Amino acid sequence: MDAKNEASDRQPLLPPRPVMPDMAAARARGPVDLVEARWPSLLLAWQWRQEAQKIRAAGRPFPPIVPLLEAAAAQPRIRRLYPFTSHFALGLSSSTGHPWTVWGGSIEPLRNGRFTVRRREPYAVIGEVATAEEAVRLLAELLPTGCEPAITASEAERA
Repeated sequence: MDAKNEASDRQPLLPPRPVMPDMAAARARGPVDLVEARWPSLLLAWQWRQEAQKIRAAGRPFPPIVPLLEAAAAQPRIRRLYPFTSHFALGLSSSTGHPWTVWGGSIEPLRNGRFTVRRREPYAVIGEVATAEEAVRLLAELLPTGCEPAITASEAERA
């Protein structure tokens, strides 16, 4: 057996990729459907990454982004905004495309199992909490009164 085949024989098998929602079809139906499709899409993607990490780097802590996404999706005020992640942090946008129109702030899941909540403007750490539900509650409090559901595109996309 040659070295290339021998190396590939030692590669751990990753879990199968999840079947994702049809984002193009959701986008065609409008922003409400796109936001509704984005939540499970984001959750499925992060669940897969978490499972892959267990195989690739067993024992290495993975930030609790999956429970964070589950808790955020269960909160109606947050659920109507477009979710996105960057460096594990969850943000919410009132637009469904770049550049994001970020509302409230963000939540960063930490490798120790806790969560840091940050306000966007003026930028500040609001606190570090023990549960995803607490973090989501704090983020929901940062949303402005009358926060509208996501719109189809950002100003830059419409220009």
